[in-house]
Amino acid sequence: MTVDATNPLADARSPNPMFARNRFLLGTFASNCSGGMTITKVPERWDASFANNIRLAKLLDEAGIEFMLPIARWIGYGGETDFQGSVLETITWASGLLANTKDLAVFATVHTAANNPVVVAKQLATIDQMSGGRVGLNIVAGWNGPEYEALGLTLPDDHETRYGYAQEWFDIVRKLWTANAHFDWAGQHFTLKGVKGEPKPVHGQPPIINAAGSPQGRDFATRNANFLFTPAIDLERSKEEVAELKAQAAGKGRDVGVLTFAHVVCRPTEAEAKAYLQRTGQDEADWVAVDRLMELQFAHAQSFPHDLLKLIRDRMAAGHGGFPLVGTPEQVADGILQLVAAGFDGTTLSFVDYAEEFPYFRDTVLPILKEKGVR
Repeated sequence: MTVDATNPLADARSPNPMFARNRFLLGTFASNCSGGMTITKVPERWDASFANNIRLAKLLDEAGIEFMLPIARWIGYGGETDFQGSVLETITWASGLLANTKDLAVFATVHTAANNPVVVAKQLATIDQMSGGRVGLNIVAGWNGPEYEALGLTLPDDHETRYGYAQEWFDIVRKLWTANAHFDWAGQHFTLKGVKGEPKPVHGQPPIINAAGSPQGRDFATRNANFLFTPAIDLERSKEEVAELKAQAAGKGRDVGVLTFAHVVCRPTEAEAKAYLQRTGQDEADWVAVDRLMELQFAHAQSFPHDLLKLIRDRMAAGHGGFPLVGTPEQVADGILQLVAAGFDGTTLSFVDYAEEFPYFRDTVLPILKEKGVR
């Protein structure tokens, strides 16, 4: 295992698979949310029970998949299915999954505005000790206005304020993970007295993910995260974007990996795969929930480029706008190789029913990727 230079605090002994940057990383996304990433009404859509998540985590762990990444959500998107209306809280979810796996990294997704940094630093250090160093942190500076209202908070209109708050929040977390003495903190957003972070993470700072689309967000991600998370809508555009992001990080003396997300419909024939995509992502899509999600993305977020967002409404139902990996095992593997060629360091995967569909992907696609040298 090689140590990721992105994380200067990572110990060479770290068992966290996110720091093994000698292969294209694979994970799953949003399995803690009802519906997962597919805004569909089909009866087999993902049931995000903890039992199903444990089942999936064990399958991923045994197959050598590197990580699971959740979404933190407090209210759903409505429609007939109330897409992502039932969501397992991510810190407790990560703790439970890590207790039931051996090698898998599991991230907690944390909204800075809704969580005290002193508490989060201790929670994650505790989970890191429980798991032998396999927890990760996905930092969210905030974007969904109605969720802020549900929590009694106010979403700042400007990204400077959101990321200024997130920066101070993470500076506190990082100091708690590294400082050996009690300290006071007098900042713009936090005033702390006599705090100290004990216990500490097992092997230095856990891996950090941040999804960012705005200039302020990308400055934050390239300054602080190990991995920047961004959509792959047009791969020619992505090649330029990934190169620019890595250059931006290099200018700060950092090596930041770039991850994306993809939606998988893998079947023995292309016709079967396309038919299932049509059924789940078109014929039985929950379009009310799709349009609510699109409305909120336009109003509050820049994680999707707005000039492309209008073009991908159809793709939002099937995989939340993720890169489509649709077809035979060979075609799905080829799509992943295209992401590799575009410069991405890894991707998450979503399925309509993760636990039922992943085994076919495991048995048919992973061997091809191994043969091609990316796994």
